[in-house]
Amino acid sequence: MLNRQSAIAKYFPPIWLRFLIVILLILGIFFRFAYLDRKVYSHDEAYTSLRISGYTKTEFVQQIFNGDVFAVGDIQKYQQPNSEKSLIDTINSLAVDDAQHPPLYYVMVRLWMQFFGNSVATTRSLSAIISLLAFPCTYWLCLELFQSPITAWISIALLTVSPFHVLYAQEAREFGLWMVTILLGNAALLRAIRLGSKQLWGIYAVTVALGLYTFLFSGLLAIAHGIYLFTVERFRFTKTVKAYLIATSAGFLAFVPWILIVINNLSEIERTTTSAQTKQSLSVLVSGWIGNICYLFGDFWRYEPFFSDLNLPVLRWGRFLIPLILILVIYSFLFLYRQTNKQVWLFIFILSAVPALALILPDLIIGGKVSLRPRYVTPCYVNIQLAVAYLLANQIISSNLIARKFWQLVMLVVISTGVVSCAVSSQAETWWNKSSHANPQIARIINKANNPLLISSNYSLNIGDLMSLTHLLDNKIQIQLVIEPNIPKIPDSFSNLFVYNPSQRFRSELEKKYKLGDVFKYSRLWRLEQKRS
Repeated sequence: MLNRQSAIAKYFPPIWLRFLIVILLILGIFFRFAYLDRKVYSHDEAYTSLRISGYTKTEFVQQIFNGDVFAVGDIQKYQQPNSEKSLIDTINSLAVDDAQHPPLYYVMVRLWMQFFGNSVATTRSLSAIISLLAFPCTYWLCLELFQSPITAWISIALLTVSPFHVLYAQEAREFGLWMVTILLGNAALLRAIRLGSKQLWGIYAVTVALGLYTFLFSGLLAIAHGIYLFTVERFRFTKTVKAYLIATSAGFLAFVPWILIVINNLSEIERTTTSAQTKQSLSVLVSGWIGNICYLFGDFWRYEPFFSDLNLPVLRWGRFLIPLILILVIYSFLFLYRQTNKQVWLFIFILSAVPALALILPDLIIGGKVSLRPRYVTPCYVNIQLAVAYLLANQIISSNLIARKFWQLVMLVVISTGVVSCAVSSQAETWWNKSSHANPQIARIINKANNPLLISSNYSLNIGDLMSLTHLLDNKIQIQLVIEPNIPKIPDSFSNLFVYNPSQRFRSELEKKYKLGDVFKYSRLWRLEQKRS
């Protein structure tokens, strides 16, 4: 086992593999930056822009949902930096409305938009640029963990065309940055353990603070690091353990200001995360977990809901890859356990299990679906890809010709699955990681209408979905919004009247004066016509 590990540590990628990795790097960069504005600017991304503007949700609703008629451009003020609100207001908006989202990413993207503009592509481009840092961080982590250049390069190859990573690299949200801080924190920890200098433990402390200021679940990663370190040190209070505790404490101490904000806003956090607390059946949870793991490597078979006019049975056959991907992942962990020393496989096992179980167990015991949201389980997925990369790196250079050719074929299939998935999803207006799926089609209906007025209320998720919709509507479109139970006084100067996702009560009140016709599926959009007396 140790001889094999030593051999792979000295093995550099052959020329054909280096060429393949260069091609994949080019493809990975292309997929991250191509068509940045094609997919719908989703409900969650619209809230990112609201935070960037510096307005709170309450201010936005009070100023816009008042029954007046506004142009789309008037509402866009609440989706971009403006002279009325400062960077401090952006942080305050998060503290008041969304304390579960720390401010680091939002501060960065506000400054980015102030310099480079407010378009959807510009806003998302920061995430795409940040995601490129994952490549050198992955390489560093693999060298620290496996001491293997070929494993590092194959890990990068898998990362370049991973649908999961490409999709979140194109979102105006903090998860691309979180991915980088996870990789950086893991590599910094391993190097600090190996060399033990105070400077390296200081760097690790900084990565802890950066991770926490990016996403709260970084705390789970720091806990997993502690469990790993205590385990390899055989639960003794060694110098290394002491250094870890000091560094981690320093990282958490730097995060204390935001911890206090979170504590003061626990009730608001609970209210805004209610949708994640819906109890799910065990079969739904297990199916979701398996599907999410597969999205690391492929997802093209999920194309049908997003390409209604596309009928390609060959893409649907991709579903048969799901059990094969699951077998590959399980075998990768078994192979890792058998072929590496305890410090290596324990790192992968613990850093996969702790963040995942911290979300899975509450969903099983209390009820919820937090663990079904793959972005929250990113620390686990990082290590799954590392395990698969290590397996492939070992097997594609096997001395056994048949085994070597077989695993080279497996690697080719895995990479091809990622390439096809990224190519298919790049052409879609929306995908499985998005909300507000119906908005592109709804926007086309409204934009084609003559002199239209769009009417809606603060019902359900309408606030975020309407902010999302404004990024797709023409500037000529006028919008009238109210807070329920108020009913708008609709002007007579418009040729076409539309109602967006009305509640039952809202619809009933409008039907007293108007005839409503459902013009889009699932009752998301209705047309109003004056009743004839």
